[in-house]
Amino acid sequence: MTNQAPPLVGYDVFTSDRALTEAVERHLAPELLAEARDELALLGRASGSEQVREWGELANAFPPRLRTHDRYGVRIDEVRFHPAWHRLLGRSVSAGLTDAWGRPGGHVRRAAGFVVASQPEAGHGCPLSMTHAAVPALRVEPELAAVWEPAATSHVYEKALGTVAEKPGVLLGMAMTEKQGGSDVRTNRTEARPLAADGEYVLTGHKWFCSAPMSDAFLVLAQAPAGLTCFLVPRVLADGSRNPFALQRLKDKLGNRSNASAEVEFDGTTWARRVGEEGRGIHTIMGMVAATRLDCVLGSAALMRQAVAQAVHHCAYREAFGGPLVEKPLMRNVLADLALESEAATVLGMRLAAAYDAVDADGGDAGRERALLRIAVPAAKYWVTKRCTPMVAEALECLGGNGYVEESGMPRLLRESPLNSVWEGSGNVQALDVVRALRAGPEVLDAFLREVGAARGADHRLDRAIRGLLVELADLEGIEARARRLVERMALVLQGSLLVRWAPPEVADAFCAGRLGGDGGSAFGTLPHTLDLRALVERARVAV
Repeated sequence: MTNQAPPLVGYDVFTSDRALTEAVERHLAPELLAEARDELALLGRASGSEQVREWGELANAFPPRLRTHDRYGVRIDEVRFHPAWHRLLGRSVSAGLTDAWGRPGGHVRRAAGFVVASQPEAGHGCPLSMTHAAVPALRVEPELAAVWEPAATSHVYEKALGTVAEKPGVLLGMAMTEKQGGSDVRTNRTEARPLAADGEYVLTGHKWFCSAPMSDAFLVLAQAPAGLTCFLVPRVLADGSRNPFALQRLKDKLGNRSNASAEVEFDGTTWARRVGEEGRGIHTIMGMVAATRLDCVLGSAALMRQAVAQAVHHCAYREAFGGPLVEKPLMRNVLADLALESEAATVLGMRLAAAYDAVDADGGDAGRERALLRIAVPAAKYWVTKRCTPMVAEALECLGGNGYVEESGMPRLLRESPLNSVWEGSGNVQALDVVRALRAGPEVLDAFLREVGAARGADHRLDRAIRGLLVELADLEGIEARARRLVERMALVLQGSLLVRWAPPEVADAFCAGRLGGDGGSAFGTLPHTLDLRALVERARVAV
């Protein structure tokens, strides 16, 4: 057999990604760097190993199964997973992917680890993301956080259900949306009835989507007497009994097959603990939502990076029409364009993770970084997740018919690619959130303009794009109908600013030409041929 690319296995997913390693070096303090590099390289070697790749295949080939009752007819409401799922979760939890808050450089380290660990298998990132993101909501109630936060940030994975007191580590999920409302959670009908004990309630109602239903507890929105309120609903109560929590069915999804998503019902006996004030549920849970939205950006960046790595690897080994595909000018243009999109997504996601570290440290720039996150997270979530699907589809096409075959792994990447655009609010929700941020106060827009303005004068195409954006931002009349276009431009200008400041000149030049200067087409592979496309492809190539 000849002219077949070898499998892309046995490599370090972290150190082979130059955009990611440079971001870690840029955003971490020097005294943290050596330890972080070692941790991430260890995770990177595992993620690129044949064993972990096989775990990813098995977890998706044998998806979770719902068991509502045991052999005796007793209701248990459990989801059974393939052992590969538990191995993936155990590896990622032990790598600290639920532990970032209050840890110096913790968000940058965790973000890089999330990008690395998601590449061989993306589905198990869901419980990791929600567990990490639940911490800000839990901290609204210090007594609750004292019990649950140490277990949620533990580096120990324990799959069996149990009380938080007896488990060395827990996972947390979320159940917000209902049949009639979806993202419009203000229409939620699940009722919360107060009990005699302060802060305790019972729930009656349903949730149309409950992510990771085998988690140890869930943040849930329900209507209390004073309005929509956030609650913590544990699967196992303090006395060891099961909290009534009926799993009605598992969703049959396009992708994300390894991860369970369920419909659940609360029958009026489901015990819940209030988190925050009554009527302040959306405010309480928004910290969790924002953090999971950043993970949508990081998860899409991971899919993009893996797709590019596979495409460049294949084209480096595959010969056609008299030479390696990677040397053909038109294919090189496609690969360079894909690599450019991947790097822009990675650089943006890691910059936002660094902003979380600045807010967490509560230093002098914490206020400005918090304001930047308020507008940049939904903008990044909108744009990066939107670009993921066409980008992965183009990378699949680089493998030709081989890419359309399940064994290549590319179809799984493609099925996964739309998820992050839907999860935690689809495109319109993100665009409208940016509009709300613009109206929230001048400090939000000021933080954004300061960030993009840091690169002013370095590239005339970026300068022109900033001027055009300022004209649009000066007139908010009728902004809702044009919000998508505005947010797209904001995200592109932000990515351009970051690349001009930090990426190699050939990367920044290509981005400004193809994304801001009007010299690129609508499809990938339409960059100006005068750019240094070879350098972009070589930068994205994995050495094995």
